[in-house]
Amino acid sequence: MAAKKKYAKPVYLVDGKRTPFIKARGKPGPFKHAELGIFAARSLLLRMPFAPTEFDEVIFGSTMPGPDEANIARIVALRLGCGDHVPAYTVHRNCASGMQALDNAAMSIASGRSQLVLAGGIEAMSQAPLLFHPKMVSWLAEWWSAKSIGQKFKVAGRFSPRLLTPVIALLKGLTDPVVGLNMGQTAEQIAYRFGITREEMDQFALESHQKLYQAQQDNELPEVVPMFDSNGNVYALDDGVRPDSSLAKLGKLRPAFDKPYGLVTPGNSAQITDGAAALVLASEAAVKKYDLPILARLVSTEWAALSPAEMGLGPAHAIAPLLKSQGMKVGDIDYWEINEAFAAQVLAVLAALNDKDYCKQQLGLRTAVGKIPLQRLNIHGGGVSLGHPVGASGARIVLHLAKVLEQKKASTGIASLCIGGGQGGAMLIDRSAT
Repeated sequence: MAAKKKYAKPVYLVDGKRTPFIKARGKPGPFKHAELGIFAARSLLLRMPFAPTEFDEVIFGSTMPGPDEANIARIVALRLGCGDHVPAYTVHRNCASGMQALDNAAMSIASGRSQLVLAGGIEAMSQAPLLFHPKMVSWLAEWWSAKSIGQKFKVAGRFSPRLLTPVIALLKGLTDPVVGLNMGQTAEQIAYRFGITREEMDQFALESHQKLYQAQQDNELPEVVPMFDSNGNVYALDDGVRPDSSLAKLGKLRPAFDKPYGLVTPGNSAQITDGAAALVLASEAAVKKYDLPILARLVSTEWAALSPAEMGLGPAHAIAPLLKSQGMKVGDIDYWEINEAFAAQVLAVLAALNDKDYCKQQLGLRTAVGKIPLQRLNIHGGGVSLGHPVGASGARIVLHLAKVLEQKKASTGIASLCIGGGQGGAMLIDRSAT
């Protein structure tokens, strides 16, 4: 029997914190990327028995930090007091950037290069810039290079107000340039493939809001730390949750991506949000040296790829080989976190994993992977209710899954998410050794 695929040496998740996820409301939100990262990490580091300067690396995932926040991981590391000598870098794998940061950190620890790593994800989607159209950029270049008044007048004569039409960077980022589809349109495609109905999508969305609201009432999100803006406003909870949502209200929303006949609406899609998550990962030696608690062990991570037109099925393509590599079945996993980019997308993933033909033809398996129990999936809600700040979600779902295993006194969990561009990521974590 082939050896199980896992990190070469033990990699431990010591603890983690995240900010509340703040819904974008049509204008830049109260926090930039760096501020989000600092809020997520500061309270976490205050709980650690070592100085921030003891980290070997700082790694954060992010997809669109602002022009004044290049290599956002380094900025956060410096502002957290990690010092001049702790290297830091930023990774980008679209929606899985936060999980990629954890995987990079885990590989660094497993190889023996690092002992302590601060890793996570950051995204302030509300801060995504408006850009000039390339034609406007060309016009400006001509204007700046014009030397004489006559040349200036000649260039001015070619100006048109239409050149000022802004390019929305966020919409560009959420559209695949290869297949020409935005993420919502890819969700429509896989919904059609598996016969997911509008009613099923709205029901899933409603339950996501209900679960998140109940989790907030029951204080089952201990990883969330409050934030304070410069005006003294407090942000203590994920503010996109709609406790008054209903099937009737969701049913009145119009299609957002395939008008007028589509099924995917703003109500059954992930919200545009700002947020960050930070986790401390450690080697066995570091755990012993600093007498660190262990929240979970990172066992293995699987990455997969598929057509960008069906990117939402990425979790199925990553979960299947991850289970196979560990000699595990669906029933061996206690709890699951599958990021809710769209209700249709999660439902399609569940359908694909339980579809014998899909598993044989697309995943190369002899039979279906199996049915993931809904009562074990996203038990406190997900992206539809709390939002999907793309660079942070991969770190959030791993952290929250570890907290769920702790709360439920369970052992194993898988966190997974789809990735724009046609990829999927899945991470197996374990608490049996804690």
